[in-house]
Amino acid sequence: MPVNTLPVTEGLRLGAAFETVPGPAAPAGPHAGAVAVVGLGYVGLPTALGLLAAGTEVIGIDVSAQRLAAVRAGNVDLLPSDLERLARFDNDPRFTLTDDPAALARARTVLVCVPTPVDQHLAPDLRALRAAAATVVEHAVPGQLLMLTSTTYVGTTRDLLTEPLTERGFTVGQDIFVAFSPERIDPGNADHTQDTTPRVVGGTGRQTIDRAVDVLSRTASSVYVLDSPEAAEMTKLWENTFRAVNIALANEFADNCRVLGLDPIPVIEAAATKPFGFMPFYPGPGVGGHCIPCDPHYLLWQLRAERVTSPLVEAAMNNIASRPHHVVRRVREALGERGKPLTGARILIVGMAYKPGVADLRESPALEIFDELARQGARVRFTDSMVRAAHVAGDIQESLLSPQTHAWDLVLVHTVHPGDDLTWLDDRDDILDATYRLDTVAAKETL
Repeated sequence: MPVNTLPVTEGLRLGAAFETVPGPAAPAGPHAGAVAVVGLGYVGLPTALGLLAAGTEVIGIDVSAQRLAAVRAGNVDLLPSDLERLARFDNDPRFTLTDDPAALARARTVLVCVPTPVDQHLAPDLRALRAAAATVVEHAVPGQLLMLTSTTYVGTTRDLLTEPLTERGFTVGQDIFVAFSPERIDPGNADHTQDTTPRVVGGTGRQTIDRAVDVLSRTASSVYVLDSPEAAEMTKLWENTFRAVNIALANEFADNCRVLGLDPIPVIEAAATKPFGFMPFYPGPGVGGHCIPCDPHYLLWQLRAERVTSPLVEAAMNNIASRPHHVVRRVREALGERGKPLTGARILIVGMAYKPGVADLRESPALEIFDELARQGARVRFTDSMVRAAHVAGDIQESLLSPQTHAWDLVLVHTVHPGDDLTWLDDRDDILDATYRLDTVAAKETL
């Protein structure tokens, strides 16, 4: 649906940040110029669909032919509202899907929405972003706005776009424009859609900002302007590091509550009644996706290069990284309390996705938990209403459709999707609840 455009506050100057205010709706459509979305994953595809819904011509570009085929077939993990949009725009002439980077030259605006994970050493894996940025620079034409949205280190926009464009002979801010606007997609959460979520953008110069706000305001409730890409890059790192630190704290307090014989959830909800100075975060089996487990490492990696430490952030990320091992340890303890060894134990993991409501396995703690249990000799299976199969313990394993018909020594509840019927667990006394939220299960044990 169309949203208001948001004019930038007058008087933009270096070192100042301005919050825009909603203004009158402005037309958006093919006449305004096509937007190319590079990368059609969990961020790029919803972004493309939002722009289409706002009347903008979209060129969707992805290097994966398999992903493009999945998009065309509608076989993608999206909110129901976005699946409806995808079906509606099937065969729409305003929506081009291609793996040909030459199509970039047709766009007035280019949004780069590729993943930025970390490698096995927790160092930034910038291969996809570097390749995408290099392609965008190679095919850039005068007058375009090029905007990164992928979470990354401070200075990425300068390093991967501004400087290479300058080397090509462009004058950034005059004949081509560069900005950074961190994505704010929350997969599987219908309460936080694009059109109700503010966006942040950083760029230099009034023309750059005006162009960026014009595009972003088509799918955002408001746009907050910063005077540099670096400030916007740091904003995203701050957002997700804030969450990481507080999730680590919630996990630690949950462990403290267990020692003291308390259920942490009523304690958190009681604390949340305070109308100021507190924000509730909840414990769990770990953190997945490509934000919380990854993004703070971009900051830590950059600080290490400057010979600077960030002890609080480092401690939080260590807590998050070790959480799956904590779960395995609790599984062993729970089995031991029943007189059963971990070796040979029949263990069911309920839910492999990293969060409820998605089929997303990226960085899911369940993968690491499954592998570690299997390495220690357990006989592990999983059931997940949204995940058909997963690569675990060196093989592809399919989700069990009727787990209640099997005999288990322990059931580990990792993720519960909306609508999941877990009433078959009600009479069991061998449940380890890693979600801390199974209120309907009478006999359970938390982490």
